[in-house]
Amino acid sequence: MALSRALRCCQRIFSWIPVIIISSVVLWSYYAYVFELCFVTLTHDLERVVYLSIFHVCFIMFCWTYWKAIFTPPATPSKKFHLSYSDKERYELEERPDVQKQILADIAKKLPIFTRAQSGAIRFCDRCQVIKPDRCHHCSVCETCILKMDHHCPWVNNCVGFSNYKFFLLFLSYSMIYCVFVASTVFQYFLKFWVGDLPNGPAKFHVLFLLFVALMFFVSLMFLFGYHCWLVAKNRSTLEAFSAPVFQNGPDRNGFNVGLNRNLQQVFGEDRKLWFIPVFTSQGDGHYFPLRTLRESENPLLGSEGKWMEDGGSDEESAGEVASKWKCIFKCS
Repeated sequence: MALSRALRCCQRIFSWIPVIIISSVVLWSYYAYVFELCFVTLTHDLERVVYLSIFHVCFIMFCWTYWKAIFTPPATPSKKFHLSYSDKERYELEERPDVQKQILADIAKKLPIFTRAQSGAIRFCDRCQVIKPDRCHHCSVCETCILKMDHHCPWVNNCVGFSNYKFFLLFLSYSMIYCVFVASTVFQYFLKFWVGDLPNGPAKFHVLFLLFVALMFFVSLMFLFGYHCWLVAKNRSTLEAFSAPVFQNGPDRNGFNVGLNRNLQQVFGEDRKLWFIPVFTSQGDGHYFPLRTLRESENPLLGSEGKWMEDGGSDEESAGEVASKWKCIFKCS
Protein backbone atom coordinates (compact mmCIF):
# COMPACT_ATOMS: atom_id res chain seq x y z
CA MET A 1 0.00 0.00 0.00
CA ALA A 2 2.78 2.42 0.94
CA LEU A 3 4.69 1.53 -2.25
CA SER A 4 1.59 2.12 -4.35
CA ARG A 5 1.07 5.54 -2.77
CA ALA A 6 4.71 6.44 -3.36
CA LEU A 7 4.45 5.43 -7.02
CA ARG A 8 1.29 7.51 -7.49
CA CYS A 9 3.01 10.45 -5.83
CA CYS A 10 5.99 10.13 -8.19
CA GLN A 11 3.65 9.83 -11.15
CA ARG A 12 1.89 13.08 -10.17
CA ILE A 13 5.23 14.85 -9.84
CA PHE A 14 6.59 13.60 -13.17
CA SER A 15 3.31 14.47 -14.92
CA TRP A 16 4.18 18.16 -14.44
CA ILE A 17 7.44 17.86 -16.41
CA PRO A 18 5.86 18.68 -19.83
CA VAL A 19 4.14 21.74 -18.31
CA ILE A 20 7.43 22.86 -16.76
CA ILE A 21 9.17 22.45 -20.13
CA ILE A 22 6.56 24.55 -21.96
CA SER A 23 6.58 27.19 -19.21
CA SER A 24 10.38 27.39 -19.28
CA VAL A 25 10.45 27.85 -23.06
CA VAL A 26 7.79 30.56 -22.86
CA LEU A 27 9.59 32.41 -20.06
CA TRP A 28 12.85 32.27 -22.03
CA SER A 29 11.06 33.56 -25.14
CA TYR A 30 9.71 36.46 -23.07
CA TYR A 31 13.21 37.38 -21.91
CA ALA A 32 14.73 36.95 -25.37
CA TYR A 33 12.08 39.00 -27.14
CA VAL A 34 11.56 41.81 -24.61
CA PHE A 35 15.12 42.34 -23.44
CA GLU A 36 17.47 40.95 -26.09
CA LEU A 37 15.45 41.97 -29.13
CA CYS A 38 13.41 45.03 -28.13
CA PHE A 39 15.73 46.69 -25.62
CA VAL A 40 19.13 45.63 -27.00
CA THR A 41 18.70 45.12 -30.74
CA LEU A 42 15.99 47.59 -31.81
CA THR A 43 17.04 51.19 -32.30
CA HIS A 44 13.75 52.92 -33.22
CA ASP A 45 11.55 53.85 -30.26
CA LEU A 46 8.28 53.69 -32.18
CA GLU A 47 9.07 50.22 -33.49
CA ARG A 48 10.00 49.14 -29.96
CA VAL A 49 6.71 50.40 -28.50
CA VAL A 50 4.60 48.75 -31.20
CA TYR A 51 6.41 45.43 -30.90
CA LEU A 52 6.20 45.41 -27.10
CA SER A 53 2.50 46.34 -27.06
CA ILE A 54 1.40 43.64 -29.49
CA PHE A 55 3.75 41.08 -27.96
CA HIS A 56 2.34 41.55 -24.46
CA VAL A 57 -1.24 41.19 -25.69
CA CYS A 58 -0.32 37.87 -27.35
CA PHE A 59 1.69 36.79 -24.31
CA ILE A 60 -1.12 37.55 -21.84
CA MET A 61 -3.76 35.73 -23.91
CA PHE A 62 -1.45 32.74 -24.32
CA CYS A 63 -0.75 32.54 -20.57
CA TRP A 64 -4.41 33.06 -19.69
CA THR A 65 -5.66 30.26 -21.95
CA TYR A 66 -2.83 27.93 -20.92
CA TRP A 67 -3.65 28.50 -17.26
CA LYS A 68 -7.35 27.79 -17.85
CA ALA A 69 -6.59 24.62 -19.82
CA ILE A 70 -4.35 23.35 -17.03
CA PHE A 71 -6.29 24.29 -13.90
CA THR A 72 -9.93 23.93 -14.97
CA PRO A 73 -11.10 20.72 -13.27
CA PRO A 74 -12.54 18.18 -15.70
CA ALA A 75 -16.29 17.77 -15.35
CA THR A 76 -17.56 14.45 -13.98
CA PRO A 77 -21.03 12.85 -14.05
CA SER A 78 -23.54 14.19 -11.55
CA LYS A 79 -25.06 12.12 -8.75
CA LYS A 80 -28.06 11.32 -10.94
CA PHE A 81 -25.87 8.97 -12.97
CA HIS A 82 -24.51 7.15 -9.92
CA LEU A 83 -26.30 4.04 -8.73
CA SER A 84 -28.37 4.44 -5.60
CA TYR A 85 -27.46 2.26 -2.63
CA SER A 86 -30.30 -0.17 -3.33
CA ASP A 87 -29.57 -0.36 -7.07
CA LYS A 88 -25.87 -0.85 -6.43
CA GLU A 89 -26.57 -3.64 -3.95
CA ARG A 90 -29.00 -5.33 -6.33
CA TYR A 91 -26.50 -5.02 -9.21
CA GLU A 92 -23.56 -6.43 -7.23
CA LEU A 93 -25.54 -9.33 -5.75
CA GLU A 94 -26.83 -10.39 -9.14
CA GLU A 95 -24.49 -12.92 -10.80
CA ARG A 96 -26.27 -13.31 -14.13
CA PRO A 97 -24.84 -10.87 -16.74
CA ASP A 98 -28.14 -10.62 -18.63
CA VAL A 99 -30.00 -9.60 -15.49
CA GLN A 100 -27.28 -7.07 -14.63
CA LYS A 101 -27.69 -5.52 -18.07
CA GLN A 102 -31.44 -5.33 -17.55
CA ILE A 103 -30.97 -3.63 -14.17
CA LEU A 104 -28.81 -0.96 -15.79
CA ALA A 105 -31.28 -0.62 -18.67
CA ASP A 106 -34.16 -0.01 -16.24
CA ILE A 107 -32.16 2.65 -14.37
CA ALA A 108 -31.07 4.30 -17.64
CA LYS A 109 -34.71 4.83 -18.68
CA LYS A 110 -34.80 7.75 -16.25
CA LEU A 111 -31.73 9.35 -17.83
CA PRO A 112 -31.04 11.13 -21.17
CA ILE A 113 -28.83 8.36 -22.54
CA PHE A 114 -28.79 7.37 -26.20
CA THR A 115 -25.36 5.80 -26.75
CA ARG A 116 -24.55 2.18 -26.01
CA ALA A 117 -21.53 -0.05 -25.60
CA GLN A 118 -20.31 -2.08 -28.57
CA SER A 119 -22.37 -4.99 -27.28
CA GLY A 120 -25.51 -2.84 -27.23
CA ALA A 121 -25.63 -2.69 -23.43
CA ILE A 122 -25.83 0.42 -21.28
CA ARG A 123 -22.38 1.98 -20.82
CA PHE A 124 -21.42 1.44 -17.18
CA CYS A 125 -18.12 2.17 -15.43
CA ASP A 126 -17.31 -0.49 -12.84
CA ARG A 127 -14.49 1.61 -11.35
CA CYS A 128 -16.58 4.74 -10.80
CA GLN A 129 -19.86 2.86 -10.34
CA VAL A 130 -21.62 5.26 -12.67
CA ILE A 131 -23.82 4.96 -15.73
CA LYS A 132 -21.88 6.88 -18.36
CA PRO A 133 -23.66 9.84 -19.95
CA ASP A 134 -23.36 10.20 -23.71
CA ARG A 135 -19.77 11.01 -24.79
CA CYS A 136 -18.43 10.32 -21.29
CA HIS A 137 -15.37 8.08 -20.89
CA HIS A 138 -13.16 6.88 -18.07
CA CYS A 139 -9.67 8.42 -17.95
CA SER A 140 -7.11 6.00 -16.54
CA VAL A 141 -4.74 8.88 -15.70
CA CYS A 142 -7.29 11.02 -13.85
CA GLU A 143 -8.89 7.83 -12.48
CA THR A 144 -12.43 9.11 -13.03
CA CYS A 145 -15.09 9.42 -15.72
CA ILE A 146 -14.88 12.66 -17.74
CA LEU A 147 -17.84 14.34 -19.44
CA LYS A 148 -17.37 14.62 -23.22
CA MET A 149 -13.80 13.41 -22.87
CA ASP A 150 -11.58 14.31 -25.81
CA HIS A 151 -8.17 13.11 -24.62
CA HIS A 152 -5.74 13.36 -21.74
CA CYS A 153 -3.13 15.93 -22.71
CA PRO A 154 0.30 15.68 -21.02
CA TRP A 155 1.20 19.22 -22.16
CA VAL A 156 -1.51 20.67 -19.92
CA ASN A 157 -1.40 17.79 -17.42
CA ASN A 158 -5.16 17.62 -17.53
CA CYS A 159 -8.00 15.80 -19.17
CA VAL A 160 -9.46 17.78 -22.06
CA GLY A 161 -13.22 17.47 -21.99
CA PHE A 162 -16.47 19.37 -21.68
CA SER A 163 -15.34 21.84 -19.02
CA ASN A 164 -12.09 22.99 -20.69
CA TYR A 165 -12.30 22.07 -24.38
CA LYS A 166 -12.92 25.70 -25.35
CA PHE A 167 -9.88 26.76 -23.30
CA PHE A 168 -7.76 24.08 -24.98
CA LEU A 169 -8.75 25.30 -28.45
CA LEU A 170 -8.04 28.91 -27.50
CA PHE A 171 -4.71 27.84 -26.06
CA LEU A 172 -3.78 26.28 -29.41
CA SER A 173 -4.94 29.32 -31.37
CA TYR A 174 -3.19 31.90 -29.20
CA SER A 175 -0.06 29.75 -29.17
CA MET A 176 -0.02 29.88 -32.96
CA ILE A 177 -0.60 33.63 -32.98
CA TYR A 178 2.22 34.07 -30.46
CA CYS A 179 4.59 32.00 -32.59
CA VAL A 180 3.62 33.77 -35.83
CA PHE A 181 4.09 37.23 -34.32
CA VAL A 182 7.46 36.35 -32.79
CA ALA A 183 8.74 34.71 -35.97
CA SER A 184 7.54 37.48 -38.29
CA THR A 185 9.04 40.31 -36.22
CA VAL A 186 12.30 38.49 -35.49
CA PHE A 187 12.94 37.38 -39.08
CA GLN A 188 14.47 40.63 -40.39
CA TYR A 189 16.89 40.79 -37.46
CA PHE A 190 17.71 37.12 -37.95
CA LEU A 191 18.82 38.01 -41.50
CA LYS A 192 20.82 41.00 -40.29
CA PHE A 193 22.68 38.87 -37.76
CA TRP A 194 23.16 36.15 -40.38
CA VAL A 195 24.77 38.46 -42.96
CA GLY A 196 26.76 40.40 -40.36
CA ASP A 197 24.90 43.73 -40.46
CA LEU A 198 24.52 43.57 -36.68
CA PRO A 199 27.40 42.98 -34.25
CA ASN A 200 27.86 39.61 -32.59
CA GLY A 201 26.79 39.33 -28.99
CA PRO A 202 24.38 37.50 -26.65
CA ALA A 203 21.40 38.99 -28.51
CA LYS A 204 22.41 37.13 -31.68
CA PHE A 205 22.05 33.74 -30.00
CA HIS A 206 18.61 34.60 -28.58
CA VAL A 207 17.29 36.05 -31.83
CA LEU A 208 18.44 33.05 -33.89
CA PHE A 209 16.89 30.54 -31.53
CA LEU A 210 13.70 32.59 -31.15
CA LEU A 211 13.03 32.18 -34.86
CA PHE A 212 13.79 28.45 -34.92
CA VAL A 213 11.73 27.69 -31.80
CA ALA A 214 8.78 29.82 -32.95
CA LEU A 215 8.69 28.14 -36.38
CA MET A 216 9.08 24.66 -34.91
CA PHE A 217 6.20 25.12 -32.47
CA PHE A 218 4.04 26.80 -35.11
CA VAL A 219 4.32 23.88 -37.51
CA SER A 220 3.42 21.31 -34.86
CA LEU A 221 0.56 23.45 -33.50
CA MET A 222 -0.80 24.12 -36.99
CA PHE A 223 -1.53 20.44 -37.63
CA LEU A 224 -3.00 19.88 -34.16
CA PHE A 225 -5.17 22.99 -34.33
CA GLY A 226 -6.36 22.13 -37.83
CA TYR A 227 -7.35 18.65 -36.68
CA HIS A 228 -9.36 20.00 -33.75
CA CYS A 229 -11.06 22.58 -35.98
CA TRP A 230 -12.21 19.67 -38.15
CA LEU A 231 -13.44 17.84 -35.04
CA VAL A 232 -15.43 20.87 -33.87
CA ALA A 233 -16.97 21.31 -37.33
CA LYS A 234 -18.07 17.65 -37.27
CA ASN A 235 -18.99 17.75 -33.55
CA ARG A 236 -16.71 14.83 -32.68
CA SER A 237 -14.21 14.24 -29.95
CA THR A 238 -10.81 12.67 -30.61
CA LEU A 239 -12.10 9.41 -29.13
CA GLU A 240 -15.21 9.50 -31.33
CA ALA A 241 -13.07 10.14 -34.41
CA PHE A 242 -11.22 6.87 -33.78
CA SER A 243 -14.24 4.89 -32.54
CA ALA A 244 -17.71 5.94 -33.66
CA PRO A 245 -20.31 6.26 -30.88
CA VAL A 246 -22.83 3.44 -30.87
CA PHE A 247 -26.55 4.23 -30.80
CA GLN A 248 -29.54 1.93 -30.66
CA ASN A 249 -29.44 1.72 -34.46
CA GLY A 250 -25.70 1.07 -34.58
CA PRO A 251 -22.48 3.12 -34.86
CA ASP A 252 -22.75 6.63 -36.29
CA ARG A 253 -19.78 9.01 -36.49
CA ASN A 254 -22.13 11.90 -37.27
CA GLY A 255 -24.62 11.13 -34.53
CA PHE A 256 -23.97 14.42 -32.70
CA ASN A 257 -23.41 16.55 -35.81
CA VAL A 258 -26.24 19.10 -35.83
CA GLY A 259 -24.78 21.54 -38.36
CA LEU A 260 -21.73 23.79 -38.33
CA ASN A 261 -23.37 26.74 -36.58
CA ARG A 262 -24.87 24.72 -33.75
CA ASN A 263 -21.70 22.65 -33.44
CA LEU A 264 -19.70 25.83 -32.87
CA GLN A 265 -22.27 27.12 -30.40
CA GLN A 266 -22.03 23.95 -28.33
CA VAL A 267 -18.32 24.64 -27.73
CA PHE A 268 -18.13 28.46 -27.79
CA GLY A 269 -21.66 29.52 -26.83
CA GLU A 270 -24.16 31.80 -28.56
CA ASP A 271 -22.48 35.12 -27.70
CA ARG A 272 -19.82 35.51 -30.37
CA LYS A 273 -18.19 38.38 -28.48
CA LEU A 274 -17.03 35.81 -25.91
CA TRP A 275 -15.80 33.19 -28.35
CA PHE A 276 -12.18 34.31 -28.14
CA ILE A 277 -12.15 35.07 -24.41
CA PRO A 278 -11.18 32.21 -22.04
CA VAL A 279 -14.38 32.23 -20.00
CA PHE A 280 -16.73 29.25 -19.93
CA THR A 281 -19.56 29.73 -22.45
CA SER A 282 -20.17 26.17 -23.70
CA GLN A 283 -23.80 25.11 -23.89
CA GLY A 284 -25.36 22.67 -21.44
CA ASP A 285 -23.77 20.82 -18.56
CA GLY A 286 -22.07 17.99 -20.45
CA HIS A 287 -24.63 15.31 -19.64
CA TYR A 288 -26.78 15.60 -22.74
CA PHE A 289 -26.14 16.55 -26.37
CA PRO A 290 -28.74 16.94 -29.14
CA LEU A 291 -28.72 14.27 -31.80
CA ARG A 292 -28.69 14.68 -35.56
CA THR A 293 -31.45 12.11 -36.08
CA LEU A 294 -33.65 13.10 -33.14
CA ARG A 295 -35.84 16.17 -33.39
CA GLU A 296 -36.48 18.09 -30.21
CA SER A 297 -40.17 17.16 -30.16
CA GLU A 298 -39.24 13.47 -30.33
CA ASN A 299 -36.65 13.66 -27.59
CA PRO A 300 -37.82 11.50 -24.67
CA LEU A 301 -35.90 13.74 -22.27
CA LEU A 302 -37.94 16.78 -23.33
CA GLY A 303 -41.21 15.01 -23.91
CA SER A 304 -41.51 12.82 -20.84
CA GLU A 305 -41.99 14.08 -17.33
CA GLY A 306 -39.92 12.32 -14.73
CA LYS A 307 -36.85 11.46 -16.80
CA TRP A 308 -34.59 13.39 -14.47
CA MET A 309 -36.55 12.77 -11.27
CA GLU A 310 -34.84 10.67 -8.65
CA ASP A 311 -36.90 8.77 -6.18
CA GLY A 312 -37.21 10.88 -3.07
CA GLY A 313 -35.06 13.67 -4.54
CA SER A 314 -36.99 16.68 -3.21
CA ASP A 315 -34.08 19.06 -3.77
CA GLU A 316 -33.63 18.14 -7.43
CA GLU A 317 -35.00 20.06 -10.40
CA SER A 318 -38.37 18.96 -11.67
CA ALA A 319 -38.50 17.31 -15.07
CA GLY A 320 -40.44 20.23 -16.44
CA GLU A 321 -37.76 22.69 -15.34
CA VAL A 322 -35.02 20.56 -16.87
CA ALA A 323 -36.98 20.18 -20.09
CA SER A 324 -37.49 23.92 -20.32
CA LYS A 325 -33.80 24.49 -19.73
CA TRP A 326 -32.73 22.11 -22.48
CA LYS A 327 -35.30 23.54 -24.90
CA CYS A 328 -33.86 26.99 -24.30
CA ILE A 329 -30.25 25.86 -24.62
CA PHE A 330 -30.57 23.66 -27.66
CA LYS A 331 -33.21 25.57 -29.61
CA CYS A 332 -32.75 25.53 -33.36
CA SER A 333 -30.78 28.47 -34.62
